[in-house]
Amino acid sequence: MLAEMRIQGLGVIEDAVLELHPGFTVVTGETGAGKSMVVGGLHLLSGGRSESSKVRNGKGRATVEGRFEGIFAEHVARIVVDSGGEPDEDGSLIALRSVGADGRSRAHLGGRSVPVSVLSDLADRLLAVHGQNDQLRLLRPAEQREVLDRFAGEAVAGPLGEYHATREEWLAVVTELAERTSRSRELAQQADMLRHGLGEIAAVDPQPGEDSELAEQVKRLAAADELRAAASAAQAAVSGAPDGDPDAPGALGLVGDARRRLAATEDSVLRDLEPRLAEAAVLLADVGAELGGYLDTLDADPQRLEQVLARQAELKKLTRKYAADADGVLAWAEDARQRLSTMDTSEEALAALAARRDELAVQLAGHAERLSDARAVAAAELAKAITTELSGLAMGQAEIEVTVRRRRADPADQHALAVGGELVHAGPDGVDDVELLLRAHAAAPPLPVHKGASGGELSRVMLAIEVVLAHADTVQTLVFDEVDAGVGGRAAVEVGRRLARLARSHQVLVVTHLPQVAAFADRHLVVDKGTAAGVTRSDVRTLEPSERVLELARMLAGMDDTETGRAHAEELLAAADADKKKAAGQG
Repeated sequence: MLAEMRIQGLGVIEDAVLELHPGFTVVTGETGAGKSMVVGGLHLLSGGRSESSKVRNGKGRATVEGRFEGIFAEHVARIVVDSGGEPDEDGSLIALRSVGADGRSRAHLGGRSVPVSVLSDLADRLLAVHGQNDQLRLLRPAEQREVLDRFAGEAVAGPLGEYHATREEWLAVVTELAERTSRSRELAQQADMLRHGLGEIAAVDPQPGEDSELAEQVKRLAAADELRAAASAAQAAVSGAPDGDPDAPGALGLVGDARRRLAATEDSVLRDLEPRLAEAAVLLADVGAELGGYLDTLDADPQRLEQVLARQAELKKLTRKYAADADGVLAWAEDARQRLSTMDTSEEALAALAARRDELAVQLAGHAERLSDARAVAAAELAKAITTELSGLAMGQAEIEVTVRRRRADPADQHALAVGGELVHAGPDGVDDVELLLRAHAAAPPLPVHKGASGGELSRVMLAIEVVLAHADTVQTLVFDEVDAGVGGRAAVEVGRRLARLARSHQVLVVTHLPQVAAFADRHLVVDKGTAAGVTRSDVRTLEPSERVLELARMLAGMDDTETGRAHAEELLAAADADKKKAAGQG
């Protein structure tokens, strides 16, 4: 919920803090006091259009800051995290919007600067502002369909889920078939190239890491004579001359002689060195043996060198065409095999895809029909419920119709689907267009709501819809601006009663001029305008019970200074309080 909103430098409001009730908060005040700035501030906070003309004279910037409290839904938390913002330590979330006198606008969320569109996304999930001049959320075509679906609940959610799953698979098959058909020649050429490459690779049959191994072999075979001379000299230095020449005993012979001399002495220090020489002799013997083994395998074989070079040349042909090394060539081959599996443009493959497409189309059409039928049933119930609500809002002759019509498609539509013998557009949420129509009276034709209702009537239609949808609406805070325009008497009491009922499940903020409506509020804010030193400014304050009586009396045709007016105001408050307690008890 929106717990608090601060407005600075906006219109006639210099600096005001609005502390909102989690239930029903009402805002009243004299005409021109600045009530519209409260709604204007909410528009700014919701990412709405900014106007530099709204910045207060003498101020360089207008600022609106909102503090949201409560447990935020996952999609709301995701908006905050994705924007880099963070809630405060107490779990509340701060959103801020500022507009400069030069027209520049800035937005912040959770302590981070964000695009204004982020505030708009957030507001779509937290706030719904209804006013006579708004692009109302519930009047957008997609929203009207969502209204019906939310009202219907599981009756629509079930077939809609089945429709979504089948449509996703159907679109994938349709897309693949279209691509294979339109690109058959191109795909066939690509497939030939891939098969040719796979044939070349298969003929050579490279092994992982083989090119590196061949390079080592080439080096060794090409330098066999030099390597033999080096290894032979090293072996002689370690093990002695091959013919056993005593004049060339090698390191092993010299170490053996040293051991014998030390072992023959009577000195213990020298004798203790002999075991260490024995260890050296073992190490030298191992090295000499390994050098001998190396010499046995070292063969200056020109024929073998030629074979290795030939194999190396075969691999280089592949690495020049397909990858940098043998491992890369093998990876290319695996990728080519996978790509080939999706490039079958044979008549058999295309026929199989077409059959699967048609099979899925039949399934999708069945889901679409069930979805349309469920919506049609819910539409009649929704229309009846809204019409019933309107009867208590000074619109007794008005009647709401909710139409569900299939969206026709032309043959060129890639998402065309035959449903019940009719070619319709299979959109992401079904094949239906949903529209709310208003019949102002029995003799009037049904018209789209925004065309058939006046400004005040439109707000009351929105109120009726919100009351009906209260159990399903995911937006917690509802704002109504002049929802009671053109209403008076008993109808005004009914407006207040319905707003109070709505406030039991939502946070409701209402700007009104009717005392009958204001009497039902849980918290009463008043916008006061005053002049000091020739400067006009407005403030917003929360009324105490005694002050509330005076404000309601003022709203009763300016009767705040009469006993009759105050008595009438007290009577209104008492009646509203009793009505709310009764409703709470019944609930």
